[in-house]
Amino acid sequence: MDKSAGQKRASQLLYPLVDPFDQRMLDVGDGHRLYVEQCGHPDGIPVIVLHGGPGGGCSPAMRRYFDADEFRVVLFDQRGCGRSRPHASVSANTTWHLVEDIETIRKTLGIERWVLFGGSWGATLALIYAQTHPDRVAYLALRGVFLMTQAELDWFYGGGAGQFWPDLWARFAEMIPQEERGDMIGAYHRRLFSGDLMMETRFARAWAAWENALASIDHEGPLGEAPTDYARAFARLENHYFRNRGFLDRDGQLLQDIPLIAHIPATIVQGRYDMVCPPASAWRLAERWGRADLRMVPLAGHALSEPGISAELVRTMRGVQRQAAALGL
Repeated sequence: MDKSAGQKRASQLLYPLVDPFDQRMLDVGDGHRLYVEQCGHPDGIPVIVLHGGPGGGCSPAMRRYFDADEFRVVLFDQRGCGRSRPHASVSANTTWHLVEDIETIRKTLGIERWVLFGGSWGATLALIYAQTHPDRVAYLALRGVFLMTQAELDWFYGGGAGQFWPDLWARFAEMIPQEERGDMIGAYHRRLFSGDLMMETRFARAWAAWENALASIDHEGPLGEAPTDYARAFARLENHYFRNRGFLDRDGQLLQDIPLIAHIPATIVQGRYDMVCPPASAWRLAERWGRADLRMVPLAGHALSEPGISAELVRTMRGVQRQAAALGL
């Protein structure tokens, strides 16, 4: 879950856009090739950006949250989306494949330990990677926390958020016959993987539109349709992961496994009015994680690019920069 909105409003808070010093397609096996880029200082503080979705892909704007003179920023498009290939594919595409992909990137680039910077599903993936490889993580900067629980999926796809946006929920739900609306994720899955490209595209756009419209607190009505390729990858991958509960072993796993990363410092940036990933998840995470600093942004929703969210993330990374020596980076 992740979509930027209002980028122009937040642009003055960010660092200037820089070009990558390294771009490559990395073969990670299973027929998948990942787009990977590096920007900033080649010998700087290593940080990997984990984009949302799943299926959202990374964007040049994500480079702008870091001082290019101090950070070595790694961005990549996760399996099946963005510039990675094959596009919109869910074959050999699970959370555990992505965790191994991150390790492959780390080893390929010769990085010992790094900072994880992730929002929404990117925060989920950051937590899972850190709990799997805690010795490789020096710090976590998380935004718009999503813990991949059934309660969170029920909130967004079972009508909870629809109580606040009944008009938009009706548009999303009315795509599905009444008798199938008890399981919207399953109903959309049947259509997103129907094999009929026109049907898949139509339902992909509806899936993306529901989430994108609720991403920003500054909501001005339905947004324009997402590009076909983007929407299809975003919807298919997100639906695939949510239908499989993130491929986790049990509900609530990320909170239960906090002891594995209890020693790692973190900052959690959360919009107070996040309709996509409600603040209760960030609150519960911070309650259990003594070294996590929760920063609730008062007038903000879910979008990465909301001014309050952007400002707090830039502030967070400046703090990491000051602590680099203490963090062993």
